[in-house]
Amino acid sequence: MILPIIMAGGSGSRLWPLSRSLHPKQFLPLVSENTMLQDTCERLNGIEHQPPIFICGEDHRFTVAEQLRFGDYPSGGIILEPMGKNTAPAVALAAFHALDGSREDEEPVLLVLAADHIIEDRSAFQRVVQSALPYAQDGSLVTFGIVPSKAETGYGYIRQGGLVDDGIAMVVAEFVEKPNKETAVAYFFSGDYLWNSGIFMFKASRYLEELQQHRPDIYKSCEQAMASAEIDHDFIRPNTDIFLSCQEDSIDYAVMEKTQSAVVVPMDCGWGDVGSWSALWEISDKDNDGNMLKGDILALDTKNCFIQSDRKLIATVGLENVVIVESDDAIMVAAKDRVQDVKGIVNRLKAMDRVEAKLHRKVYRPWGYYDSIDNGDRFQVKRIVVKPGGCLSLQKHRHRTEHWVVVSGKALVTKGDKTFMLSENESTFIPIGETHRLENPGEANLEMIEVQSGSYLGEDDIVRFEDNYGRS
Repeated sequence: MILPIIMAGGSGSRLWPLSRSLHPKQFLPLVSENTMLQDTCERLNGIEHQPPIFICGEDHRFTVAEQLRFGDYPSGGIILEPMGKNTAPAVALAAFHALDGSREDEEPVLLVLAADHIIEDRSAFQRVVQSALPYAQDGSLVTFGIVPSKAETGYGYIRQGGLVDDGIAMVVAEFVEKPNKETAVAYFFSGDYLWNSGIFMFKASRYLEELQQHRPDIYKSCEQAMASAEIDHDFIRPNTDIFLSCQEDSIDYAVMEKTQSAVVVPMDCGWGDVGSWSALWEISDKDNDGNMLKGDILALDTKNCFIQSDRKLIATVGLENVVIVESDDAIMVAAKDRVQDVKGIVNRLKAMDRVEAKLHRKVYRPWGYYDSIDNGDRFQVKRIVVKPGGCLSLQKHRHRTEHWVVVSGKALVTKGDKTFMLSENESTFIPIGETHRLENPGEANLEMIEVQSGSYLGEDDIVRFEDNYGRS
């Protein structure tokens, strides 16, 4: 049976300011009402498969778990990479986990998917996956090549060889890097090339066999890291020290370009890799002037633009081929042919240690979320929403006090050796160094305002004693 492996790592820095390192594009609803991760889960409906295994980093574990819970999507576990090492080690971790305890006659066929791809024709995607299954079951390493719709310079390509056994699969003749425009045009009109989708299908054991042959160092590191992995609820934690010694490499470089068992299956399903705002503009619905407008927008004499607003009114006059994106705490304006350079802005923000590179004003946690409403020298105001049954850690702060005011719902408060309830319009004060905890025992969201005051207000000023989510 098929076992989907969904890779949900990555930072999506070219889609800043909506995509941030701690809440990147795969967790955003960029092309539908669902997030891209949820859309990836949705397109598996109609394929007989085991509950997927998800791969992400430690910082994204609760976001993945919450989005799966919200959509009621099944999960075969969430593997937490101690550090991103590219796709070859990531899939090796999943393959070792998939084989752990499985019988030889029930070995799964891995379907490796990225959580940030767009596929418009779900039925076509499912048909091609099903038709490729026999090749994987027979021991081939299948990659899916997208039938190109234009001469694209932003994707890698696969050159097709001859048919395999008069079927639908082709021999992989060559993997090629992203071409220049002239080369892309030649590839497109030759009919011999497919876009490299980064979607794969193979038996777990066959992938590991080829990895052991061509990159034994990666194989050994991943094998040892998973042999001493720890299980924490749905989270699977490979040994950190061992995995950090693993070398980085992609599936293409480590295995697919070296194996003699690679085949490519053509796929025509409206696939796209949303790597920039211009790519998102291309697939979006547009008005008569070629504009993609989302939010409160007034566009006068404006053409071929991508303009999105989360909160504020955006008014434009006389613009053409421009991208404007407004989020809760930042506005980005770029020429549409320069959006690949947005990553440079993110790098500058990181160098300046600006929080806008990492977080939105609204930050999601396993218990709910907080929204930083206002801040200044020695104070910060947050709106905190705790979902029913949500419980913050038992903690204290060394540098700040906190004032809590309940706006709606009920709060169960632990403060020192006392526990008490707060209802709407009631409040409490948490002194510096006081052990405290906030819980929502009700059936509706708890909403409250928190005013912090002190010499240091950073999120790392937390000493946790107990935590329901493994953070203490």
